Amino acid sequence: TTATLAPTPIDDTSDFIATLRSLRSTTIQPEAEGLVTRIFVKAGQRVDVGTPLVQINPAKQQAAVSSAEANRAGTEADVQYWRQQTKRMEALVSAGAVSRAEVDQAQNSLRTAESRLAALEAQVREGRVELEYYRVVAPQAGTIGDIAVRVGDRVTTSTMITTIDDGQALEAYVQVPLDRSPQLRLGLPVQLLDDDGKVIATNPISFIAARVDDGTQTVLVKSLLANVPPAMRVQQFIRTRIVWRSVQGLTVPVTSVVRINGQYFCFVAEPGAQGGLVARQKPIEVGQLLGNDYVVRSGLKAGETLIVSGIQKIGDGAPVRAE
Repeated sequence: TTATLAPTPIDDTSDFIATLRSLRSTTIQPEAEGLVTRIFVKAGQRVDVGTPLVQINPAKQQAAVSSAEANRAGTEADVQYWRQQTKRMEALVSAGAVSRAEVDQAQNSLRTAESRLAALEAQVREGRVELEYYRVVAPQAGTIGDIAVRVGDRVTTSTMITTIDDGQALEAYVQVPLDRSPQLRLGLPVQLLDDDGKVIATNPISFIAARVDDGTQTVLVKSLLANVPPAMRVQQFIRTRIVWRSVQGLTVPVTSVVRINGQYFCFVAEPGAQGGLVARQKPIEVGQLLGNDYVVRSGLKAGETLIVSGIQKIGDGAPVRAE
Protein backbone atom coordinates (compact mmCIF):
# COMPACT_ATOMS: atom_id res chain seq x y z
CA THR A 1 0.00 0.00 0.00
CA THR A 2 1.33 3.43 -0.92
CA ALA A 3 0.50 7.05 -0.16
CA THR A 4 1.61 10.26 -1.84
CA LEU A 5 3.36 12.60 0.57
CA ALA A 6 1.77 16.03 0.88
CA PRO A 7 2.41 18.92 3.32
CA THR A 8 0.03 19.10 6.26
CA PRO A 9 -0.26 21.60 9.13
CA ILE A 10 1.98 20.52 12.03
CA ASP A 11 1.71 22.10 15.45
CA ASP A 12 4.84 22.90 17.43
CA THR A 13 3.68 22.02 20.94
CA SER A 14 4.89 21.37 24.49
CA ASP A 15 3.08 19.34 27.13
CA PHE A 16 2.81 20.42 30.77
CA ILE A 17 0.99 19.50 33.97
CA ALA A 18 -1.28 22.36 35.01
CA THR A 19 -3.27 23.08 38.17
CA LEU A 20 -6.87 24.22 37.98
CA ARG A 21 -7.73 27.08 40.32
CA SER A 22 -10.93 29.01 40.84
CA LEU A 23 -11.23 32.73 40.23
CA ARG A 24 -13.75 32.78 43.06
CA SER A 25 -12.39 30.74 45.94
CA THR A 26 -12.89 31.89 49.52
CA THR A 27 -11.49 30.67 52.81
CA ILE A 28 -14.12 31.20 55.50
CA GLN A 29 -12.87 32.52 58.84
CA PRO A 30 -15.08 34.04 61.56
CA GLU A 31 -14.90 37.67 62.63
CA ALA A 32 -15.86 36.78 66.20
CA GLU A 33 -14.63 34.35 68.86
CA GLY A 34 -16.67 31.80 70.78
CA LEU A 35 -18.15 28.31 70.83
CA VAL A 36 -19.82 26.87 67.74
CA THR A 37 -23.45 26.13 68.61
CA ARG A 38 -24.79 25.15 65.20
CA ILE A 39 -23.62 24.24 61.69
CA PHE A 40 -26.19 24.93 58.99
CA VAL A 41 -24.53 23.37 55.92
CA LYS A 42 -22.81 20.16 54.83
CA ALA A 43 -19.61 19.61 52.88
CA GLY A 44 -20.27 19.58 49.14
CA GLN A 45 -23.47 21.64 49.45
CA ARG A 46 -24.14 24.40 46.94
CA VAL A 47 -24.85 27.76 48.64
CA ASP A 48 -25.81 31.27 47.57
CA VAL A 49 -24.56 34.61 48.85
CA GLY A 50 -25.76 35.18 52.42
CA THR A 51 -26.54 31.55 53.22
CA PRO A 52 -25.93 30.90 56.97
CA LEU A 53 -22.97 28.60 57.54
CA VAL A 54 -22.15 28.51 61.25
CA GLN A 55 -23.62 29.99 64.42
CA ILE A 56 -21.25 31.09 67.21
CA ASN A 57 -22.63 31.58 70.73
CA PRO A 58 -23.56 35.30 70.89
CA ALA A 59 -24.63 35.41 74.56
CA LYS A 60 -21.74 37.56 75.78
CA GLN A 61 -22.08 40.04 72.92
CA GLN A 62 -25.86 40.11 73.31
CA ALA A 63 -25.42 41.02 76.98
CA ALA A 64 -23.05 43.83 76.03
CA VAL A 65 -25.58 45.15 73.51
CA SER A 66 -28.39 44.97 76.07
CA SER A 67 -26.27 46.88 78.59
CA ALA A 68 -25.49 49.56 76.04
CA GLU A 69 -29.18 49.85 75.12
CA ALA A 70 -30.10 50.25 78.82
CA ASN A 71 -27.51 53.01 79.23
CA ARG A 72 -28.86 54.68 76.12
CA ALA A 73 -32.41 54.59 77.50
CA GLY A 74 -31.25 56.28 80.70
CA THR A 75 -29.35 58.93 78.78
CA GLU A 76 -32.39 59.57 76.56
CA ALA A 77 -34.35 60.35 79.73
CA ASP A 78 -31.62 62.76 80.80
CA VAL A 79 -31.71 64.49 77.42
CA GLN A 80 -35.49 64.84 77.60
CA TYR A 81 -35.26 66.27 81.13
CA TRP A 82 -32.65 68.88 80.25
CA ARG A 83 -34.52 69.92 77.13
CA GLN A 84 -37.61 70.65 79.22
CA GLN A 85 -35.48 72.30 81.89
CA THR A 86 -33.81 74.54 79.33
CA LYS A 87 -37.15 75.65 77.93
CA ARG A 88 -38.36 76.56 81.45
CA MET A 89 -35.18 78.47 82.22
CA GLU A 90 -35.43 80.45 78.97
CA ALA A 91 -39.01 81.39 79.84
CA LEU A 92 -38.08 82.40 83.40
CA VAL A 93 -35.00 84.40 82.49
CA SER A 94 -37.11 86.88 80.50
CA ALA A 95 -39.26 87.43 83.60
CA GLY A 96 -36.15 87.86 85.74
CA ALA A 97 -36.94 84.79 87.86
CA VAL A 98 -33.61 83.10 87.11
CA SER A 99 -30.19 84.31 86.10
CA ARG A 100 -28.54 83.93 82.71
CA ALA A 101 -25.84 81.77 84.37
CA GLU A 102 -28.48 79.23 85.39
CA VAL A 103 -29.76 79.12 81.81
CA ASP A 104 -26.25 78.60 80.49
CA GLN A 105 -25.68 75.79 82.98
CA ALA A 106 -28.89 74.05 81.86
CA GLN A 107 -27.92 74.37 78.20
CA ASN A 108 -24.47 72.96 78.95
CA SER A 109 -26.03 70.00 80.77
CA LEU A 110 -28.28 69.41 77.74
CA ARG A 111 -25.33 69.40 75.35
CA THR A 112 -23.42 67.02 77.60
CA ALA A 113 -26.37 64.62 77.75
CA GLU A 114 -26.85 64.80 73.96
CA SER A 115 -23.16 64.01 73.39
CA ARG A 116 -23.33 61.09 75.79
CA LEU A 117 -26.48 59.85 73.99
CA ALA A 118 -24.78 60.05 70.58
CA ALA A 119 -21.82 58.05 71.91
CA LEU A 120 -24.11 55.39 73.36
CA GLU A 121 -26.09 55.15 70.11
CA ALA A 122 -22.84 54.58 68.22
CA GLN A 123 -21.88 51.95 70.78
CA VAL A 124 -25.23 50.18 70.32
CA ARG A 125 -24.87 50.23 66.53
CA GLU A 126 -21.35 48.86 66.77
CA GLY A 127 -22.52 46.14 69.15
CA ARG A 128 -25.35 45.12 66.85
CA VAL A 129 -22.96 44.93 63.89
CA GLU A 130 -20.57 42.76 65.91
CA LEU A 131 -23.52 40.64 66.97
CA GLU A 132 -24.15 39.79 63.31
CA TYR A 133 -20.59 38.41 63.08
CA TYR A 134 -21.61 35.53 65.36
CA ARG A 135 -23.59 34.08 62.47
CA VAL A 136 -21.12 33.30 59.71
CA VAL A 137 -22.70 33.58 56.24
CA ALA A 138 -21.47 32.77 52.74
CA PRO A 139 -19.77 35.79 51.11
CA GLN A 140 -20.18 34.26 47.64
CA ALA A 141 -22.02 31.51 45.81
CA GLY A 142 -20.27 28.20 45.35
CA THR A 143 -19.69 24.73 46.75
CA ILE A 144 -18.81 24.14 50.38
CA GLY A 145 -15.52 22.32 50.98
CA ASP A 146 -14.55 20.27 54.00
CA ILE A 147 -15.92 21.73 57.25
CA ALA A 148 -13.04 21.83 59.72
CA VAL A 149 -15.03 22.61 62.90
CA ARG A 150 -17.68 20.78 64.90
CA VAL A 151 -20.42 21.87 67.28
CA GLY A 152 -18.77 22.73 70.60
CA ASP A 153 -15.43 23.78 69.12
CA ARG A 154 -14.06 27.15 70.13
CA VAL A 155 -13.13 29.31 67.17
CA THR A 156 -11.11 32.50 66.84
CA THR A 157 -10.67 34.96 64.01
CA SER A 158 -7.76 32.83 62.72
CA THR A 159 -9.74 29.57 62.63
CA MET A 160 -10.50 28.23 59.15
CA ILE A 161 -14.09 27.00 59.11
CA THR A 162 -14.38 25.86 55.49
CA THR A 163 -13.86 26.95 51.89
CA ILE A 164 -16.24 27.98 49.14
CA ASP A 165 -15.25 27.37 45.52
CA ASP A 166 -17.05 28.32 42.34
CA GLY A 167 -16.21 25.58 39.85
CA GLN A 168 -17.64 27.56 36.93
CA ALA A 169 -14.81 30.12 36.92
CA LEU A 170 -11.55 28.19 36.57
CA GLU A 171 -8.05 29.04 35.38
CA ALA A 172 -5.30 26.66 34.37
CA TYR A 173 -1.97 27.52 36.03
CA VAL A 174 0.94 26.35 33.85
CA GLN A 175 4.63 26.62 34.82
CA VAL A 176 6.61 27.14 31.61
CA PRO A 177 10.41 26.57 31.65
CA LEU A 178 12.50 29.68 31.28
CA ASP A 179 14.03 28.58 27.95
CA ARG A 180 10.56 28.60 26.31
CA SER A 181 9.46 31.89 27.88
CA PRO A 182 10.62 34.09 24.93
CA GLN A 183 7.97 32.35 22.80
CA LEU A 184 5.15 33.13 25.22
CA ARG A 185 2.52 35.62 24.17
CA LEU A 186 -1.06 36.33 25.06
CA GLY A 187 -3.58 34.40 22.99
CA LEU A 188 -1.49 31.26 22.39
CA PRO A 189 -3.78 28.20 22.47
CA VAL A 190 -3.67 26.03 25.59
CA GLN A 191 -5.24 22.61 25.05
CA LEU A 192 -6.63 20.51 27.91
CA LEU A 193 -6.01 16.80 27.41
CA ASP A 194 -7.77 13.75 28.82
CA ASP A 195 -6.03 10.59 30.03
CA ASP A 196 -5.77 9.33 26.45
CA GLY A 197 -4.17 12.54 25.19
CA LYS A 198 -7.26 13.74 23.35
CA VAL A 199 -8.05 17.46 23.32
CA ILE A 200 -11.16 18.18 25.40
CA ALA A 201 -11.00 22.00 25.41
CA THR A 202 -8.87 24.80 23.99
CA ASN A 203 -8.49 28.23 25.60
CA PRO A 204 -6.03 31.10 25.01
CA ILE A 205 -3.30 32.28 27.35
CA SER A 206 -4.81 35.14 29.37
CA PHE A 207 -1.89 36.02 31.69
CA ILE A 208 1.92 35.82 31.63
CA ALA A 209 3.79 36.55 34.84
CA ALA A 210 6.33 39.36 34.71
CA ARG A 211 8.59 37.58 37.21
CA VAL A 212 10.33 34.23 37.17
CA ASP A 213 9.77 31.80 40.04
CA ASP A 214 13.20 31.83 41.69
CA GLY A 215 12.71 28.33 43.09
CA THR A 216 11.79 26.53 39.86
CA GLN A 217 13.05 28.99 37.23
CA THR A 218 9.71 28.85 35.47
CA VAL A 219 7.23 31.47 34.29
CA LEU A 220 3.64 31.29 35.46
CA VAL A 221 1.08 31.27 32.65
CA LYS A 222 -2.68 31.34 33.18
CA SER A 223 -5.44 30.31 30.81
CA LEU A 224 -9.02 31.26 31.65
CA LEU A 225 -11.34 28.34 30.90
CA ALA A 226 -14.31 29.67 28.94
CA ASN A 227 -15.98 26.26 28.73
CA VAL A 228 -15.38 24.16 31.83
CA PRO A 229 -15.82 20.39 31.29
CA PRO A 230 -18.13 18.89 33.93
CA ALA A 231 -15.43 16.65 35.41
CA MET A 232 -13.04 19.51 36.21
CA ARG A 233 -12.49 20.36 39.88
CA VAL A 234 -10.63 23.09 41.76
CA GLN A 235 -6.96 22.20 42.57
CA GLN A 236 -7.03 19.34 40.05
CA PHE A 237 -3.88 18.44 38.10
CA ILE A 238 -4.49 18.15 34.37
CA ARG A 239 -2.41 17.60 31.26
CA THR A 240 -2.13 20.65 29.04
CA ARG A 241 -0.45 21.43 25.76
CA ILE A 242 0.68 24.85 24.57
CA VAL A 243 0.62 25.28 20.79
CA TRP A 244 3.55 27.56 19.96
CA ARG A 245 2.98 27.74 16.20
CA SER A 246 1.57 25.81 13.23
CA VAL A 247 3.77 25.09 10.19
CA GLN A 248 3.51 23.03 7.00
CA GLY A 249 5.42 19.75 7.07
CA LEU A 250 5.40 16.08 6.22
CA THR A 251 4.21 13.20 8.40
CA VAL A 252 4.52 9.45 7.85
CA PRO A 253 2.69 6.58 9.61
CA VAL A 254 4.63 4.82 12.34
CA THR A 255 4.05 1.52 10.50
CA SER A 256 5.99 2.78 7.47
CA VAL A 257 9.19 3.44 9.45
CA VAL A 258 11.87 0.91 10.45
CA ARG A 259 14.74 1.52 12.84
CA ILE A 260 18.14 -0.03 12.24
CA ASN A 261 21.05 0.68 14.60
CA GLY A 262 19.41 3.86 15.82
CA GLN A 263 18.72 5.19 12.32
CA TYR A 264 15.20 5.54 10.94
CA PHE A 265 14.39 4.40 7.39
CA CYS A 266 11.38 4.22 5.14
CA PHE A 267 10.70 3.00 1.59
CA VAL A 268 9.45 4.98 -1.37
CA ALA A 269 8.23 3.55 -4.66
CA GLU A 270 10.16 4.79 -7.71
CA PRO A 271 10.14 3.82 -11.41
CA GLY A 272 12.64 1.00 -12.06
CA ALA A 273 15.20 0.79 -14.86
CA GLN A 274 13.38 -2.21 -16.36
CA GLY A 275 9.96 -0.64 -15.94
CA GLY A 276 7.49 -1.00 -13.13
CA LEU A 277 8.16 0.20 -9.57
CA VAL A 278 10.97 -0.62 -7.20
CA ALA A 279 11.38 0.11 -3.48
CA ARG A 280 14.08 2.57 -2.44
CA GLN A 281 15.18 2.71 1.17
CA LYS A 282 15.75 6.23 2.44
CA PRO A 283 17.22 7.35 5.75
CA ILE A 284 15.03 9.95 7.45
CA GLU A 285 15.12 12.10 10.57
CA VAL A 286 11.93 12.01 12.56
CA GLY A 287 10.58 14.50 15.07
CA GLN A 288 7.74 14.34 17.57
CA LEU A 289 4.99 11.77 17.43
CA LEU A 290 1.56 13.13 16.48
CA GLY A 291 -1.02 10.45 17.11
CA ASN A 292 0.08 7.52 14.94
CA ASP A 293 2.38 9.59 12.70
CA TYR A 294 5.99 10.75 12.91
CA VAL A 295 6.91 14.28 11.90
CA VAL A 296 9.59 14.09 9.19
CA ARG A 297 12.40 16.58 9.70
CA SER A 298 14.49 15.52 6.70
CA GLY A 299 14.97 12.74 4.13
CA LEU A 300 11.65 12.98 2.25
CA LYS A 301 9.95 15.57 0.10
CA ALA A 302 6.40 16.25 -0.96
CA GLY A 303 5.16 14.29 -3.98
CA GLU A 304 7.14 11.11 -3.26
CA THR A 305 5.22 7.83 -3.08
CA LEU A 306 5.64 6.33 0.36
CA ILE A 307 5.22 2.60 0.94
CA VAL A 308 3.11 2.36 4.10
CA SER A 309 2.59 -1.40 4.47
CA GLY A 310 4.39 -4.63 3.65
CA ILE A 311 7.83 -3.12 4.34
CA GLN A 312 8.95 -6.22 6.27
CA LYS A 313 8.89 -8.21 3.01
CA ILE A 314 10.95 -5.88 0.81
CA GLY A 315 14.46 -4.51 0.55
CA ASP A 316 16.19 -1.72 -1.30
CA GLY A 317 15.65 -2.19 -5.05
CA ALA A 318 12.96 -4.87 -4.69
CA PRO A 319 10.19 -4.69 -7.31
CA VAL A 320 6.82 -3.69 -5.86
CA ARG A 321 3.30 -3.27 -7.07
CA ALA A 322 1.21 -0.45 -5.61
CA GLU A 323 -2.30 -1.20 -4.43
